[in-house]
Amino acid sequence: MCTYQTEKVAVDGSGKGAQGWFPVSDATVYVDHPVHAPYGHTVNIDFLNPALGPSSRVALELTEEAALALADAIRASVASAPAGIASANQKV
Repeated sequence: MCTYQTEKVAVDGSGKGAQGWFPVSDATVYVDHPVHAPYGHTVNIDFLNPALGPSSRVALELTEEAALALADAIRASVASAPAGIASANQKV
């Protein structure tokens, strides 16, 4: 069932779309019908930059198992690295 509950979060990074790399400023996460994945419902994650228009979007349609595994993998990866190494405040 579609919850219509959309979680929005500001992000700071880059995404690669059809036109190449672009800065990503926003992400949305919601459970809804997928456009392409072969399931009735998926966890949909969109990374986008609204200032650059609709073509500046990277979309994921994942099963809930895959979405939770991805969240766990992100946490494990960040936890295994030195604190702050990938922070917005890092020194380059």
